[in-house]
Amino acid sequence: MSGLQGAVVRSSVAALFLHRLLPVNNNVTGPCLVHAWKHGRRTRGGGGGHTWLHLRSPAAHFSSHVGIGRGVARAVLASEVGLTKPADPVFPEIAVRPADLEVDKWRGDILVVGVFEGSLGKFEEGGFQNPVLKNLDELFGGILGEITTEEDFTGKSGQSTFARLAGYGFKRVGLVGLGKLEAAGSSLKVWKDLGENIATHSKIAQAHSVLTLIAQSKELSEDVKLAAASAITTGVLLGSFEDMRFKSESKKPTLKSLELIGMGMGSNLEDQLAHTVQKCAGVILARQLVNAPPNVLIPSVLADEAENIAAAHGDVMSAKILDKKDCEALKMGAYLGVAAASTNPPKFIHLCYTPATGTVTSKLAIVGKGLTFDSGGYNLKTGPGSMIELMKFDMGGAAAVLGAAKAIAAIKPPGVEVNFIVAACENMISGGGMRPGDILTASNGKTIEVNNTDAEGRLTLADALVYASELKVDKIVDLATLTGACIIALGNEIGGMFSPSDELAEELSAASKRAGEKLWRMPMEEGYWDMMKSNIADMVNTGGRPGGSITAALFLKQFVDEKLLWAHLDIAGPVWKDKQGATGFAVPTLVEWVVKHSSS
Repeated sequence: MSGLQGAVVRSSVAALFLHRLLPVNNNVTGPCLVHAWKHGRRTRGGGGGHTWLHLRSPAAHFSSHVGIGRGVARAVLASEVGLTKPADPVFPEIAVRPADLEVDKWRGDILVVGVFEGSLGKFEEGGFQNPVLKNLDELFGGILGEITTEEDFTGKSGQSTFARLAGYGFKRVGLVGLGKLEAAGSSLKVWKDLGENIATHSKIAQAHSVLTLIAQSKELSEDVKLAAASAITTGVLLGSFEDMRFKSESKKPTLKSLELIGMGMGSNLEDQLAHTVQKCAGVILARQLVNAPPNVLIPSVLADEAENIAAAHGDVMSAKILDKKDCEALKMGAYLGVAAASTNPPKFIHLCYTPATGTVTSKLAIVGKGLTFDSGGYNLKTGPGSMIELMKFDMGGAAAVLGAAKAIAAIKPPGVEVNFIVAACENMISGGGMRPGDILTASNGKTIEVNNTDAEGRLTLADALVYASELKVDKIVDLATLTGACIIALGNEIGGMFSPSDELAEELSAASKRAGEKLWRMPMEEGYWDMMKSNIADMVNTGGRPGGSITAALFLKQFVDEKLLWAHLDIAGPVWKDKQGATGFAVPTLVEWVVKHSSS
């Protein structure tokens, strides 16, 4: 990533570090990924078969090729830095189901009630006006009325209060504020926040089971209930997952069951929740890939991961991995120029999803930047704000691509072919590496004068976009942690979207809203191309600081067939959070975009 700026919090208390330094567990192999399935069960207090959805480690049931076990194991053999072997990840094993039962019949650990602001009105004698809260308060001997008064709980977004119970069949009851009812259908954030709140308090209470209901669920439309159930599930599943593969000690999540009352029943909800679990599996894969250190996740391991996905879904997914000689034959001079300095060879990844049956009516390509580490090259990242220590996340675009590939292979949308493409490599420094002033020739014959070796991602994407264009797809979307300029413009929560196509921009904007993610369309000011002109080549690779994210998008446009619809997503900001780590950003948006193109 070029030109990243911002404060980086550092802790360098050597005594504390040495005190905590413990041997790494060298007796385990790499992690397996999430596997989702559903099967019929009968619910307590309700009849009929209902769907149980699990997010759990398949290690006990599947060989190591289901996940990133093989890849990480190979990385350990390839790496001579640090002797690090990741431990098996500990995944949440949570059964998620809609339920049709009376609260007083339920037996479990925590009852969580979502409360909208303004729904806590009381009669003069003190009882709640809302019938759900009134019945619950009577069931619990008035404790809800007491805690809402004592803690001034009004249902505002972000508010929550939990109380210990005894003798009611479960241990705790919690109220979580949802904000204004009017906003419930316009944003998924409030519902995802509710799920994350459930995950947090489940960890604190070491709860095994949670029952969730919404005090005003009858005032929600069926569409809102469907979206809310999915977002709550997402919040619980992702909020329960912690990546502890590289810690000397780990802890297991305790939550095993999440039941949703009042959000609907039936096959539509079951299918929606099943897709939600599969998307979460893709998000967790992306998080793991981005979190993995660069001495473990090298280009060949990323390629192994792609092959693992194809092996696990051989009925719909195929993998092609091109090595350096293959890329030389295709004249990928821009990509190979970036890779030249690394001792770890480049790997060009092409996964293809094709429906097992039916006619393909739409062909898509998704291209991700795959710099497993970016030193900046001879334009070395130095000084405060360079973020060189975080440059393992410079393959956040590739992680999103593989995470989406995993989810799509599990969901199996009909009628759409999807090509997932990553030009994986490292940007390092050596005597044979790319230098400022070098001229590279891309696979479409265009020449590029390198005026900054730290603007390397666009060089790898150039050849990847040419490759994607030659697949005769209808639409191409690329994703990259490309510019610090986009972070300055949009911050850490919003991805920048660049596209000359209004149609494709609208599709991606709609997909991001359904996914609960944020994209903002940025201008592609053609007049800025003058900054990218070279006196001795077709173009330079960076136009300087002004409009840096725009000129980067204009650069990429030179390598896309102009007859194709194309969009570039700069996800440098939202792919990482300082205290959380990798976010898995863009996986849900990509999945929503692809599924919308299916014939189902």
